Amino acid sequence: MKLERVLPYSKKILKLAVSDGDIAVDCTIGNGYDTVFLAELVGQSGHVYGFDIQEEAVSATLEQVRNNGFQDRVTLFQESHARLSELIPEADHSRIRGAIFNLGYLPGGDKEIVTLAESTIAAVEQLLTVMEKEAVIVLVVYHGHPEGQVERDALLDYVSGLDQKRAHVLQYRFMNQVNNPPFIIAIEKK
Repeated sequence: MKLERVLPYSKKILKLAVSDGDIAVDCTIGNGYDTVFLAELVGQSGHVYGFDIQEEAVSATLEQVRNNGFQDRVTLFQESHARLSELIPEADHSRIRGAIFNLGYLPGGDKEIVTLAESTIAAVEQLLTVMEKEAVIVLVVYHGHPEGQVERDALLDYVSGLDQKRAHVLQYRFMNQVNNPPFIIAIEKK
C-alpha cells in the first residue's frame, strides 16, 4: 500500500462527491488546475464557480479553462471567496456538491498576498449553509509562512468546534515531514 500525497487525496475526495450535472466551487483558483479538474467532474450539464482576488490568477485560470474547452461550464470572479453566496446564483446554491480551497499564496505570485482566516471561515460557513447534504469542502492548508500559521490555527479551532450533527471533519496529514508540509481538512455536510 502507498499512502496518497495531499493533492491527489484532495482530488480523490472531490471525485467521490462531485459528478456530472453538479455545481462545484474553486474558492482559490490560483493557476486554474483545480478549476479544470472540477469542470471535468461536473461535465457539460454542471457548472464551476471560481474565485480569486488576483487578476493574475483569474487570467491564468481563464487560459487553462479555454485551453480545455470548458469556458461554457466555468464562471470566474475576481472577488473574495467570502462573497460566494451573493455571487453564485441562488438557484445553484443547493446544487453545490464540492468546494476546494488551496490556502496560502499564489504559486509564483506575490507572497505578500495570502488567504486570511476570516474570509476563509466566512466562505466555509456560507457553503455549509447552502450546500446539499453529503457535499464536501476540501481545504488544502499551506502553513509554511507566518500568516499561514495564523490561518491554520484559526481554521483548526473553527472546524474542531463544528457540531458533529452539522458536519463530519477529517484532517489528513503527514506528521513526520519537515518544512510544514500542507495538509487537508475535509468537511462533509450532514
